Amino acid sequence: MRTPVAGFLLAVTVAGAAVAPSVAAPAPSKPGKPPAVSKFLEPGELDPAQVLPPPPADGSPEALAEIAELHRLEAIRTPERFALARHDDEFEDVTSIAAPLGPAFDLALYPKTAQLFADLRNEDSVAAKRFKVYFQRTRPRVADPTLNGCKGGEGSDNSKTAYPSGHATMGYAAAAVLSNLMPGNAQAIQARAADYGESRLICDAHYRRDIEAGHVLGVALVAELMTKPKFREELEAARAELTAAHIAP
Repeated sequence: MRTPVAGFLLAVTVAGAAVAPSVAAPAPSKPGKPPAVSKFLEPGELDPAQVLPPPPADGSPEALAEIAELHRLEAIRTPERFALARHDDEFEDVTSIAAPLGPAFDLALYPKTAQLFADLRNEDSVAAKRFKVYFQRTRPRVADPTLNGCKGGEGSDNSKTAYPSGHATMGYAAAAVLSNLMPGNAQAIQARAADYGESRLICDAHYRRDIEAGHVLGVALVAELMTKPKFREELEAARAELTAAHIAP
């Protein structure tokens, strides 16, 4: 089923840095910790209202259809696929997306590449949290407690954090940068990002539109970051490091 979000993917990818600006407030943080802030983006860049359409309202036919899909996936998931989904639930970083590259992609050996992806992880986390606060979509397991996913029901502090998926945002942002660094492996990397996003459905952590929205946001974020000289400097430093190690062309 094609959704409004899916139709945005091509436009965002082609438009690249032409994403409309906004979002100035820092992302919420845990008590006792300073709010996470962007290292590269200025206040006013990436506007939730212009990057993504609103999600379906709670209880709407569209939302109920998405819950029905989660129940169908529960009924057919294998123990092996559920185990992978649980793994993906716990490991929210580039190493999950880089799995097709094998053991050669070891961030402990490449400090500049590690720095690039640590900074990218901060950027996708800040963006996803801001978008979640803006859209306030109820998590599936709160809307339907009969769902049996990777964890128990979401607590009251994060029950409105479904849209967009933070895991999918991270996965597709990491895949975009990895594909830029290693274009010869782009197909495998993108396939892994898609499978990683699907794990959020297997876990009943998100609806289908949440994953698609994370895809859009991840691509839009990287497109915006590519316009920033400091980010490009880190990208090229990582490329030189990986090229010297004969990992990237």
